Amino acid sequence: MHRLTGLAPTVALHIPWDKVDDYAALASYAVEQGVRLGTVNSNTFQDDDYKLGSLAHLDPKVRQKAIDHHFECIDVMAATGSRDLKIWLADGSNYPGQTDLRGRQDRLAESLATIYGRLGEEQRLVLEYKFFEPAFYHTDVPDWGTSYAQVAALGERAMVCLDTGHHAPGTNIEFIVMQLLRLGRLGSFDFNSRFYADDDLIVGAADPFQLFRILFEVIRGGGYGPANPDGHSDVAFMLDQCHNIEDKIPGQIRSVLNVQEMTARALLVDREALDAAQSAGDVLGAHGVLMDAFYTDVRADLAAWREERGLPADPMRAYAESGYQAQIEAARVGGTQLSWN
Repeated sequence: MHRLTGLAPTVALHIPWDKVDDYAALASYAVEQGVRLGTVNSNTFQDDDYKLGSLAHLDPKVRQKAIDHHFECIDVMAATGSRDLKIWLADGSNYPGQTDLRGRQDRLAESLATIYGRLGEEQRLVLEYKFFEPAFYHTDVPDWGTSYAQVAALGERAMVCLDTGHHAPGTNIEFIVMQLLRLGRLGSFDFNSRFYADDDLIVGAADPFQLFRILFEVIRGGGYGPANPDGHSDVAFMLDQCHNIEDKIPGQIRSVLNVQEMTARALLVDREALDAAQSAGDVLGAHGVLMDAFYTDVRADLAAWREERGLPADPMRAYAESGYQAQIEAARVGGTQLSWN
């Protein structure tokens, strides 16, 4: 993806799915491949012990097990040079009366504080929210307000992760983006697209205009920078997709290209004209300024941008012609050695 687009310089890890014996060696290998290791994601939704919760579980032994897992993730971060620990919790309940809702929030706060206290000075905790699934009556972190309330109590290095698919239909996601940037608590995105619930489809597939609106608020709110001395933006932009029909790599290439295209369109918004129309109460004029930018075709300009940097003008075609997809499919079947064309 990064070789073809120049847009995906970091690879997030998921523990325990991405466990290795030597994380420092893994980080060095990533650099050799032209990328680096990024956010480390924890996992407290697989083990049977977590059926009734993890960081909010009533049993202190289960809570400690979940906390210890996050300590392990922080150790991985130290070995890989990763900045962010991202936490998504499946914790919740399915039936009224099943659990003490307030007690769970108190236990969650205590567990998060213990984890936060273990972070290094350059590391951050990022708490994701999701309004339902796999819990259906209540979820312990169902919305941005709950995530914000929990992280605000921890300290300045605790942030909110916004997954674009984790909202009820009709939710104004760009408003949430604006508010979290305004509060200084937008830590990261998990980009995907949804038609119904947490579909995890290609970014922008369902509603390109929504993606445009989100990225306009990111730009206006300063979410793209300035970069820190280590090269990281204050907001981490990640993909969280699950491909069941299309091939995974070209699907993700399409996603990062969609984000780039909508970012370019959002940068074309005539801010002075928009401010003037808003100040004059010109509703249609202000809307028109936004729509003019959205309808601008920037694909040729982005193709030229790529060629200027030695990248293929059409990454999707370049991937299809590379033969790489056939190589990895053959490797899974027969153990073929891979090479990059």
